Order: sequence, then structure tokens, then C-alpha cells
Amino acid sequence: MPNNDSYSALLLDNQLCFALYSTSLMMTKAYKPLLKSLNLTYPQYLAMLVLWEEDGITVSHISKRLLTDPGSLTPLLKRLEADGMLNRQRRKDDERVVELHLTEQGRALQNQAKDIPGCIVNVSGQSVTDLMELKQQLIKLRSNLKTPT
Repeated sequence: MPNNDSYSALLLDNQLCFALYSTSLMMTKAYKPLLKSLNLTYPQYLAMLVLWEEDGITVSHISKRLLTDPGSLTPLLKRLEADGMLNRQRRKDDERVVELHLTEQGRALQNQAKDIPGCIVNVSGQSVTDLMELKQQLIKLRSNLKTPT
């Protein structure tokens, strides 16, 4: 019978991936009540963050920013359009390309969302400095894990 110590690397609580996964789940839960008043899901909020930075971008561009497949964004973007937050417009010079433009309602939502980051800092129980250091470590890890395309 194998030594239990040789399997300690396979214990769930010793897995970095589980620590990241479970923290991501808890982070999403922390956002949920804050986003409810904005009538946004967490993935919709992420899309809106990108659009508040860069209005008039393509679906492909937002997909790259969110590290997701463009096809998985389509239902989310259609919902935001149905809710009056954005307009999806095909480019006249290339109808395959869809551009995203915020509506006045979508722009106004940014003002309503401005306190969310501070609320998350408070809920985290961490200092802003500690959270910024953690974010930089996670970005470095993400960059190291990216597979070449």
C-alpha cells in the first residue's frame, strides 16, 4: 500500500486550482447582491466594464479582453441589447464584424456601478494594497499559463 504522504499532493485542500476556483465562486457570490440592483449578472458586468472603457469595440475585441469565445458572448450581448444597455451594429464595410455601442442607459449605469469596487474591497477584509499585490500575482500566473496560439 502506498505511503499516504506520497499522495498529499492530490488532496483537494492542497490544490492551487481549487483555491482559485473556490475563491472565484465566492467572489461571484459577493458581487451578486451588488449587481442585482443594476439588473446585471456577473458576466454582463464584466462586459460592461470593458464597454465603459472602450465604447464602439467589436465583439472580437471584447472577447479577447474577457478571455472568452466570441460565440459564448453573443447571448450575453443580446440580453444587454434587449435590456437597452447597448446596440449591436454590423459594420457597413464588413457585415461579419459586429460593433458594440453603449446607449445612454448603458452609459448611465456606469455611475450607478461606481461604488461596487469599494464594496468588494470592504467585503474582502483585505487592504487595497494587499488586493493589488494579489491581483498582480494572479495576472502573472495567468500570463504564465497562457498557451501559445
